[in-house]
Amino acid sequence: MKTKFCIRGLSLFLGSLIFLLPAPLAAQSAGRIDFVARVAPTGGQPEPVRQLTFYLLRKSLDDIRAEALQSAPDTDLDKFIEGLTVSPELKAWMTKHHSVRLSGEDFIKGLTPEDIVQVPEYYKAYMAHNMAYRGIGFPEPKFKQKDITSNPEKFKDQKEEYEAAVRKFIAAAPDTVKGMDLELLEINPYSKWRSLGDKQRQKLNAQAFRLAEERYLVAHTDTDLEGHGSFAGIAAGRYWIAMLGTEAISGDVRLRWDYPVTVRQGETAQVELSNLNAVRSSTAALNSDN
Repeated sequence: MKTKFCIRGLSLFLGSLIFLLPAPLAAQSAGRIDFVARVAPTGGQPEPVRQLTFYLLRKSLDDIRAEALQSAPDTDLDKFIEGLTVSPELKAWMTKHHSVRLSGEDFIKGLTPEDIVQVPEYYKAYMAHNMAYRGIGFPEPKFKQKDITSNPEKFKDQKEEYEAAVRKFIAAAPDTVKGMDLELLEINPYSKWRSLGDKQRQKLNAQAFRLAEERYLVAHTDTDLEGHGSFAGIAAGRYWIAMLGTEAISGDVRLRWDYPVTVRQGETAQVELSNLNAVRSSTAALNSDN
């Protein structure tokens, strides 16, 4: 009887001890993230980001993009310029200005009289655009094509004299440059360059999203109609709340987030996602391409 009593007492003791033991380490270290996402259009009130998927990553999406770039190198502007069928002077101008955009207000404002005279395509476009000015103040050339062979020195001097006069005229009448980009439409390579850039960005985004999902994804959740979302049972550490392949849109504003958050053991991190801590859409980047 004494032996049975001892065994029974030991069992009761061990049973009570189980309740006194600490919880498993994973449960102890788990935390939670509660967030709300809102986006405000220009001049408008913030609106909840409804029923969109947010991802919790162990690495910043921008850093993941940089990693993806190693296997999907960006388009090479210099290489693109070298393959164009334009004059060496125009290639040199594009390389110097790191741009292939031959249209628009910024392009026109950036042209100097020297650029227009030195680059054959610009010179031809300017002359064609200003035919109406001939005879009313526009310089008249004195050199003749026959002098190229019969008197090359005279031809060279008079041509240089004329080009100097054209540069002086452009400097004195800068409005005559406006609109000359219309004469460059057929050789403007900007649309082709932009198309290449769009395809490359799509490829890079796909690679970055694949890396994010395969290597760095911790959890994902959809926001409710009020823009609220949460990640539960998250181990203590540093994370990023991100959007993959989607944007929060309100009026003229398009946003995404790549927001860092720290999870502490047994605590709930409260996060407010808004215009102030968002990353502007890649659409804005497209509009600023070279």
